Amino acid sequence: MFVIGVLSLFGIYTLLFQLFKNEKLALIGTWALNFSPSFYYYTINPMPDNLALCLAIWGSALFFSWLHNKKTRYLFLSGLFFCIGTLCKLPFIIYFIIPFLYFLNLILKGSPDKNSIVKLITIVGFIFIPAIWYISVIPEWNNNIVIKGILNSNDSTSRILSYLKFNLISNLPELLLNYGSVIFFLAGFYFLFRNKAFRDSRFKLLAASGILVIGYYLFEANAIGKIHDYYLFPFVPLLFTLVAYGAFNLISSKKLFVRYFSVFLLLVLPATCYVRMRTRWDADSPGFNKDLLIYKNDLRNAVPGNALVVTGNDESHSIFFYYIDKKGWSFNDDELTAEKLRSMIKDGAEYLYTDSPKIISDLDIASCFDKLILERESIKIYSLKRLN
Repeated sequence: MFVIGVLSLFGIYTLLFQLFKNEKLALIGTWALNFSPSFYYYTINPMPDNLALCLAIWGSALFFSWLHNKKTRYLFLSGLFFCIGTLCKLPFIIYFIIPFLYFLNLILKGSPDKNSIVKLITIVGFIFIPAIWYISVIPEWNNNIVIKGILNSNDSTSRILSYLKFNLISNLPELLLNYGSVIFFLAGFYFLFRNKAFRDSRFKLLAASGILVIGYYLFEANAIGKIHDYYLFPFVPLLFTLVAYGAFNLISSKKLFVRYFSVFLLLVLPATCYVRMRTRWDADSPGFNKDLLIYKNDLRNAVPGNALVVTGNDESHSIFFYYIDKKGWSFNDDELTAEKLRSMIKDGAEYLYTDSPKIISDLDIASCFDKLILERESIKIYSLKRLN
């Protein structure tokens, strides 16, 4: 994960350099991204979003490299990276819009080079690979909130708006940007219009991806909620393009105070990033049942590695499985019933990992227990009776 994060930094440098042909600006943007609190934190967490982000950045960088040198291998690699990034996380399909619109615009204007249609077909071909994959697997994602988004949400309009407000005034400045980069981000918009950079054809390609990313957020607002900041990674390349552009223009200001203040903001980015994220490495308060962290080796070794298990309570439906290194079924909010448990047993469940006193004390559920295998503080492991 750390190496992927480092590759993302090289990627953002390459992207910014290809966009602006300015090494100083590219270095500023790379420095700022490195101390984006979310990016900084997730570079040591096993998340597919990390690789998807890395590949989206490199796919964009290679496309704009191709625009300058027209070497076909850059365009091919760009499509390949967009393809693999989308296979990692579906929302990153958004970045296909950059090459797609470029070639489509050439064709519609009636001024394509002789290979434009072939290249457009090639890009579309790369889209087909993840499209076929997702079409085949999405039907199996039963009751997945990510697929249905706000179209099948029980959240009220006021709750959805509260999510939007929270992400705009908290997650965006605190986690995605870093407080020290907020002024650079706002300055990016200012200089974008002052310098009329929006007239550049490359801006239009990035703006199109930005519109799609915003649309993605609005559709998934209820799934993203207030805690899934890594779902906002598709914003990152666009955000830090603006940050880099704004910071460079401020540092290039004729006003001495503006230059010194901008340098100061760049220098405080590591400190503000660390202060914001250090609590996430608190072993005494990790944000989930700390007994999973403390006793993970005992919990992993208590049953065979290939055993299917039932776990809970688990808010994310994934944390238990990560720490005990097992597969199976998960529940939260004491929602497990004896009927559900018996169904899981029929499908192969052999053990129950739980930290829920209510589940353990439920006599109907307890009738499915064979014996207590292990107890570590709040977590108990029971073997489950086989059903006739």
